[in-house]
Amino acid sequence: MLKTNGINQTDVLLEDIADYVLKKEIISDEAYETARYVLLDTIGCGILALQYPECTKLLGPVVPGTIVPNGTRVPGTSYVLDPVKGAFNIGCMIRWLDYNDTWLAAEWGHPSDNLGGILAVADYVSRVNIAEGKDALAVKDVLEMMIKAHEIQGVLALENSLNRVGLDHVLFVKVATTAVVTKALGGTRAEIINALSNAWIDNSSLRTYRHTPNTGSRKSWAAGDATSRAVQLAMMALKGEMGYPTALSAPGWGFQDVLFNKQELKLSRKLDSYVMENVLFKVSYPAEFHAQTAAECAVKLHPEVKDRLDEIDKIKIITHESAIRIIDKEGPLNNPADRDHCIQYITAVGLIHGDVTADHYEDEAAADERIDRLRNKMTIVENEQYTIDYLDPSKRSIANAIQIYYKDGSVSEFVECEYPLGHRFRREEAFPKITKKFTDNMSTHYSHKRQNRIQEACLEPGALSNLKVNEFMDLFII
Repeated sequence: MLKTNGINQTDVLLEDIADYVLKKEIISDEAYETARYVLLDTIGCGILALQYPECTKLLGPVVPGTIVPNGTRVPGTSYVLDPVKGAFNIGCMIRWLDYNDTWLAAEWGHPSDNLGGILAVADYVSRVNIAEGKDALAVKDVLEMMIKAHEIQGVLALENSLNRVGLDHVLFVKVATTAVVTKALGGTRAEIINALSNAWIDNSSLRTYRHTPNTGSRKSWAAGDATSRAVQLAMMALKGEMGYPTALSAPGWGFQDVLFNKQELKLSRKLDSYVMENVLFKVSYPAEFHAQTAAECAVKLHPEVKDRLDEIDKIKIITHESAIRIIDKEGPLNNPADRDHCIQYITAVGLIHGDVTADHYEDEAAADERIDRLRNKMTIVENEQYTIDYLDPSKRSIANAIQIYYKDGSVSEFVECEYPLGHRFRREEAFPKITKKFTDNMSTHYSHKRQNRIQEACLEPGALSNLKVNEFMDLFII
């Protein structure tokens, strides 16, 4: 759809996103409260990822030893980087373990991935402002940027399925980050539209690195790549780089005709704060979200089956269509990225250990022969009502159920979980555990003294919102 402005025509989607970012006042207390938990949870996920060399090898400047004046600080490190590389570093950290928040609709994704670009730019802008005698941004400004980035990515995901055409969801991260950081850098409406058009023209990576036979670690740095590219496009727009008004709708050459099966991209609801209010937290398990309730069911069954693993004849997993399409995997699993996207593997680990942690995806844990023995006994069945409720905007359930059949003919309890811990319907139950997850993650990297300092600054809502961004980022540097 086009909007006519004098002699020019511009894709309405580009203008709607730009107008939302520039003009919409966020008044939802629930959105701001949820965003505060998302911020802490996401930082914690990044800090935990620093325990894994496959992640840390990708961090740092392009040229070792480079330090950028007024540059972005990377939490948990001593790096001071330009905001483009800083966005990649932060984005890579927070997504590495597949443990940050999730949004499930026609398209899937992790809206807190946008924090890679948001934190990088907010820190950079704050330090430049201070150097010029101006005020730094406050954490509340970051929370507003988060709410708006969540909304753009999440509402795009409601009805526009990139996965159906083989494209990866991080395109929506690139678009959402581009919009909010262009504004944060001081961009005008025209500059935001220019940057957004380039984000769409960039296209997206293929989803092949998320699926057999190519599942690999790129899925852990893809969002960092997207959010850093968004920062680069925003900074180019601020220098006057042109945009492309019909990047989406141009006949024959636009995104819709070339890459979206000639479907029209649409915003199915007015942009406000819906996504942040309904976002899903990964509270208990670092696993692909469609398997979160399967993990809960498996852990619940663990006390019954832990001493009867050899007596199991069959394991039935009842699930929804999206889970089958994404994480139903048979045969060899080649690396941690393959394993944390396999509902059978996650279920087997939960049944055997009564827990699922990031270490369970590593090669040493995967060498446990019991895991594949259980996987080979599993059958996956779709429950059509689960699929309907998954897509119902008033429910957004992510249901799974497990039942164990033993060789002697006996059967376990039918264990069903419709809404995972971290769903909006279980939010109050989740908040204390999200806080504990944050403090536990801090303990993997910092001294007791630094942990206390971080907790004092971060766990009181009003104090955190009013904290300057540069001061917030300094809490986490080493």
